Amino acid sequence: MRISPRAAALALCLGAFAAPAFAQVGATWPNKPVRIVVPFAPGGTTDILARALAPELGKAFGQTFIIENKPGAGGNTGADLVAKSPPDGYTLLMGTVGTQAINPALYPKMPYDAVKDFMPITLFAGVPNVLVINPAKAAAYKVTDVKSLIAYAKANPGKLNMASSGNGTSIHLSGELFKSMTGTYMLHFPYRGSGPALLDLIGGTMDVMFDNLPSALPQIKAGKLTALAVTSSERSAALPDVPTIAEAGVPGYEATIWLGLMAPKATPPAVVERLNAEVSRIVGAPETAKAWNAQGAMPMVMSVADFTRYVQGDIAKWANIVKISGAKPEQ
Repeated sequence: MRISPRAAALALCLGAFAAPAFAQVGATWPNKPVRIVVPFAPGGTTDILARALAPELGKAFGQTFIIENKPGAGGNTGADLVAKSPPDGYTLLMGTVGTQAINPALYPKMPYDAVKDFMPITLFAGVPNVLVINPAKAAAYKVTDVKSLIAYAKANPGKLNMASSGNGTSIHLSGELFKSMTGTYMLHFPYRGSGPALLDLIGGTMDVMFDNLPSALPQIKAGKLTALAVTSSERSAALPDVPTIAEAGVPGYEATIWLGLMAPKATPPAVVERLNAEVSRIVGAPETAKAWNAQGAMPMVMSVADFTRYVQGDIAKWANIVKISGAKPEQ
């Protein structure tokens, strides 16, 4: 097909206008409010930390950063909304290990591609789970630490009831990883959220649970639950005397739950880099570390390239855990 000289000239002119306009987006952004989609209900760890970050971003950029909760399908509803939004920097996702790494293996049909449809901006928080046990059950089973828990579970396969916030959640899969690495078998009881599971754990219907540290922490401090270990690679500042599971007898165990900002794939690099720089500055501030550590969260920063590699590595890791566990999404 022949292209007329006039058409070719018009194409060149359009290209000349488009390139500078695209380059200027990063410099002028943001000139209106930015929304951060939290793909879970209000009140959870993701929502709490997103609402802590948003005002600081507002101060940094001189625009309002609005939190919008879009729960559903294990986080897929909100993540899909962002994946299909215009890549202009005005719709961001509070991505998690669930939406970006676990769900691709858990759900047989995903509405988005966790790698191809998103531009990772930065990791900004890690949240360990904590292995907790009902104190009365711990006394009855003579469980004082992780090693004695493993010994009891091996001697009594299927006798321990393990609660979780739902099939395929990070809480459930942290327990499945523990079981697979220790050769133990505990009966899994999925609940619809951490709250009901914790109530039954405290009440004695359940024996053990791997819960997000921020939600379990008040119960641990009140003496209603006994913390045996945290699932992160390092101890938590919120529970400095509680060992990691790796320290406590399961070398190589690590299941940190992370949160990070994501954008639609074609978002201008200048916007992505500006956000990465500001989030890194905010999260790196001593006052942020103090406040978040007290809640059981760990401030974390990564470059765009490092975060991209981190997400891809986590997808492979959690796919293996999902396969081992046989977990299915909630119906």
